[in-house]
Amino acid sequence: MNTEERSNDPGDRSSDKSWIDKIFDIFSSTPKTREDVNELLQVATANQLIGRDEFSIIAGAMEVTESHARDVMVPRTQMIVVKASDTLEEFLHTVIDSGHSRFPVVADTADDIIGILHAKDLLPLILDKNRDTFNMADYLREPFKVPESMRLNTLLRSFRENRNHMAIVIDEYGGVAGLITIEDILEEIVGDIEDEFDVAQDTPVRSIGDNDYIVKGQMEIEEFNAQFDTDFDDSDVDTIAGLVTQHAGHLPQSGESLSIGDLQFKVVYADNRRVHLLRVQELQDNNNAS
Repeated sequence: MNTEERSNDPGDRSSDKSWIDKIFDIFSSTPKTREDVNELLQVATANQLIGRDEFSIIAGAMEVTESHARDVMVPRTQMIVVKASDTLEEFLHTVIDSGHSRFPVVADTADDIIGILHAKDLLPLILDKNRDTFNMADYLREPFKVPESMRLNTLLRSFRENRNHMAIVIDEYGGVAGLITIEDILEEIVGDIEDEFDVAQDTPVRSIGDNDYIVKGQMEIEEFNAQFDTDFDDSDVDTIAGLVTQHAGHLPQSGESLSIGDLQFKVVYADNRRVHLLRVQELQDNNNAS
């Protein structure tokens, strides 16, 4: 009979397996590749053994083992720093405006970071009548520096072991490439936003209409120029988010728009540290503009 012949054919049997059989098969031997693990997770998610959020977190945890500090750091052009010459009042204004709790302190340029200042260390000075004697050098902590090639899982372990929350990322020439926090890594694992503007992990651009795109802020300007046939200068900034921030003159927030060349940029998602997603549209002629 045909059914008997099919039952003796392993290739045919595999296509008729139930999801529980597939999970058993995967568990019966040690997964040898990321694809094996991903297949297991997808089957488990499809059959509601784990939720979509759990799947995203596990997938994110796997992703950080392949990502490096340079991939998620805040570029130096977007870093909010404090000058060593700043007064206490100037520093407090920076804290209030940015919402951050830790700040690199620079002597002259971003390459000359002399320490890290924690906002909480200065809270007692608010009520101190002698705060006019404030000397920033007395409150500086040693900066934790890491190479831009360090894998995120290794960096996360270092953060936990050393009880650090921020690291200065150093490029191959010894200069400051940017900074990264433990929150940046956790965000890679847990995820930040998921909506109609999501861009796939393997591409920095997604088309959502005619001449209408969603672009990841960390897309390199060189790649952006090739994609959009533009000629934006990347001598001072590396990413499209850095370019938008440079032209805005401040860190733009969600909903802000500006034009650069023949393109209209709208910030889809930004937090108080960087721009994550941008909507890019080609500017129409005045007669066709809405």
